Amino acid sequence: MKKDFVLVDKLSIPSDFGSIAKVETLVDSVCERLAVNEDYYGNVLIAVTEAVNNAIEHGNMMKNELSVDVHVGDKEMDFCFNIRDKGVGFDYKNLPDPTSPENIEKENGRGIYLMKSLAEAVEFEENGASVSIYFSKK
Repeated sequence: MKKDFVLVDKLSIPSDFGSIAKVETLVDSVCERLAVNEDYYGNVLIAVTEAVNNAIEHGNMMKNELSVDVHVGDKEMDFCFNIRDKGVGFDYKNLPDPTSPENIEKENGRGIYLMKSLAEAVEFEENGASVSIYFSKK
């Protein structure tokens, strides 16, 4: 998360898909508290839950004893969710294009593309074990 954002909320969940409901509740609460334009709510919910799903499945390899940490940052007209897993990361700079003909039929590989399509910006840190997703409030 960029330094000019103020931490306004955080959540730590076990690497279990049943924990996604807590993340959804956090997104609801944050969007309401920060007066986010309701037209953006769906984008925020989908992008953040996709990032958490990736952290659970690919980062922490579904090991329930490993946590996924979610931090929320606020700034005047923007806000951010940072999702961090305990994994080693991945090569986020060389991802296959999910829209290319050879990948269009594949069931996986669209999550990061989706996050980038729904958010203002997506930034990876810690070799990909941490992702910050930025949104506009208005």
